[in-house]
Amino acid sequence: MGEYFIGIDLGGTSIKLGITDATGHLLHKDEMPTRPAEGAKAGMERMAAGARQLAESAGIAWGDVKGLGLGAPGFLDLAEGKILRLTNIPWENVPIRDGLQDLLGIPVVIDNDANVAALGEAWSGAGAGLTDMVLITLGTGVGGGVIAGGRLIHGAGGMAGEVGHIPVEPGGVPCGCGQQGCLETISSATGLVRLATAAVGAGRATPLKSDVEAGTITTRDIVNAAREGDPVALEVIDTAVDALARVMAILTLVNNPAAFVIGGGVSGAGETLFTPLRRAFGRHALPDVARGVQIIPAQLGNDAGMIGAAGLTAKGTMMG
Repeated sequence: MGEYFIGIDLGGTSIKLGITDATGHLLHKDEMPTRPAEGAKAGMERMAAGARQLAESAGIAWGDVKGLGLGAPGFLDLAEGKILRLTNIPWENVPIRDGLQDLLGIPVVIDNDANVAALGEAWSGAGAGLTDMVLITLGTGVGGGVIAGGRLIHGAGGMAGEVGHIPVEPGGVPCGCGQQGCLETISSATGLVRLATAAVGAGRATPLKSDVEAGTITTRDIVNAAREGDPVALEVIDTAVDALARVMAILTLVNNPAAFVIGGGVSGAGETLFTPLRRAFGRHALPDVARGVQIIPAQLGNDAGMIGAAGLTAKGTMMG
């Protein structure tokens, strides 16, 4: 017998479910389509059924499952356990914590998807053993989660860690949040593609031109061109990492983390991203505060959300 915890990572396309032990070790996982159009009630019922099936597939008695955590993308009322509004899922004002607790009979905790990914990396990933770290995810957007003093930080309104919406370019392009020039408009996958497209539109010579004109350009194309020494691709990456490094330098003054853990699809660029990022951070950060701060890749990949969500109810985690 032991204690086990289920984590659910709710996304617009798929629902990922994982079960961990009390140390954050992922024992078994599964995935199902979200089917958002079926509605929140049907979604909760499918998640509950999936959680029970997950435990059964892992050979774990339901009585040994001590809690379930849910990471969701959007605006949440953490105290009430409610979904207020989600990104890419048309569910609003859903008492999902109470609904899942009624269906499963175990404690349920919900949190933002970036926060649970940070908790996952801090529990058993790249930040294991660190009491102070910041996760920054570079994907379609830019997300973040902050661990300070061994605890996940939410802030007064539950919005702490939204690093992607720190303005870095006054008068810059509009962001989906309603502001202009947010970090997300520059350092995300979308931002990189936008910068490359603008360079081609300005007449810059680059092998990326054909991909831009065909409308097929991706961050992988930009990274590959940078590795081949294309000046435009290198400039795009330098612009993105400089903006990111400026934000990291500010965050270092606010909570002085031991490490920045960088995840998301863009982080797959490896040292093509990390080498200029570390160099830019060294330019922008106050040396006495930044000394010893690590900038390292995330380790858990797509499993971070499930593991971190499971950690929301596990004893001995940053939320314990």
